[in-house]
Amino acid sequence: MDPAHHDSLPLKQPGTPAPQIGAHGTVLPTGNPESLASLMRLAGEVSLAGDLQEFRPSRVLRPTVPSATPTRRPWRRMGLRLVVGLFFLWGLAFNVSEVRGSSMEPGIHDRDHVMVDHVTFHLAGLDRGDIVVLQYPLDPSLDYIKRVIGLPGDKVVISRGSVFVNGAILDEPYVGPHSVEPWTHLETVVRADHCFVLGDNRKRSSDSREFGQVPYGNVRGKAMFRFWPMGRFGTLD
Repeated sequence: MDPAHHDSLPLKQPGTPAPQIGAHGTVLPTGNPESLASLMRLAGEVSLAGDLQEFRPSRVLRPTVPSATPTRRPWRRMGLRLVVGLFFLWGLAFNVSEVRGSSMEPGIHDRDHVMVDHVTFHLAGLDRGDIVVLQYPLDPSLDYIKRVIGLPGDKVVISRGSVFVNGAILDEPYVGPHSVEPWTHLETVVRADHCFVLGDNRKRSSDSREFGQVPYGNVRGKAMFRFWPMGRFGTLD
């Protein structure tokens, strides 16, 4: 067969030992004393490496170095808990309610959003003139917003559009000129743990003239601020 038609291959010279494949795929030298010496040294290194691997501990112990991350994480968790706790307490103490209806006009309009304080009432009680959110006595599932007119022991008289408390006419700048209702005549003494409430828009309000005095247990809180609309943002008077 003509060699020209085949790829040429290197020929092994007579008397030349073939290279051997040693540990880890290493080509090991053979054939002379220097090569044998190298082989012995390599064999010793391989054996030593094997011994070291055999007695190597299962895990490497390193010096403990203080890390900033573990010390920050407890503070982060504490901060998160504090924020959640504050939101929880805020939800218990305050809420924002939307007013529906015109019974408190001209001061509070339909769809105004007001902040209701559920705590101050229990700590400091009620004052005349406070705007309160209360459970409707005839249907506790409904909340009404009204103004406190009379407190326990007060004698309330409504006559000819004017309100008298303990014989003195009540100054009511919050009642608009078109909100006065002149036909009602009523006299009552407020019982213990009750309050007498009226809407500022006397012509369009369902209040103590209709459903009577309100037990303190029905008072949910004081309306303190108007949040919306922004053009009327501020305290409620």
